[in-house]
Amino acid sequence: MAGKIAQLHGMPRGVCRRWCLAAAVAALLPLAACASAPPLKRPMPVMGPTEVTASAMAAWFRDRTELAYRATVPVEVLAAYYVEEGLLEWVRGDLAFVQAVHETRWFAFTGVVDPVFNNFAGIGATDRGGTPHRFEDARTGVRAQIQHLRAYADPDARECAVPPLRQACADPRFHLVRPKGRARTWQEMGKGNWATDPKYALEILTLYHDLRDYAGLPSW
Repeated sequence: MAGKIAQLHGMPRGVCRRWCLAAAVAALLPLAACASAPPLKRPMPVMGPTEVTASAMAAWFRDRTELAYRATVPVEVLAAYYVEEGLLEWVRGDLAFVQAVHETRWFAFTGVVDPVFNNFAGIGATDRGGTPHRFEDARTGVRAQIQHLRAYADPDARECAVPPLRQACADPRFHLVRPKGRARTWQEMGKGNWATDPKYALEILTLYHDLRDYAGLPSW
């Protein structure tokens, strides 16, 4: 039963067991509704250092899911892209990786985004349908996601291809984030920032809490 509930909500069995098995079994609640799983103690900025290593992210991913991995590069390579691209734009690459895990349902790509699109954050896919953007390779897809996060977090990032951004523009929807800097913390995501789901931030931060715990890092 625990495994089925966890899979139903796109969450790995280990996370559900750790925090909210009793509540989930009793009430069939999604993971984000479990009050026993406060993800972080204080606001988590979108911008900042990546604290979890690429190898730890890949190990956590492999340990936490049984779903088929369908991204175009191995998860170890993908995690390294998040570290590298996050460092270049001073966006937390480990949290962006967790966001991608959430968006792609553990890189199984069971929604409208095909894995060959190299689109790890649903860029272009909207509640009204939309057309998911296709990126030429996995690194470019990661870069677009990182740049889109910076658009939400940095009020000084007014244009995609100019400083303070450091890379050529990969994000086709950078200009649509108005005003820039409207969601400087992950707690502000959802409810119209990146996603409409009011539980969006909590679901991602709950996964990030588990990743930090797995990597031996203290709670934020």
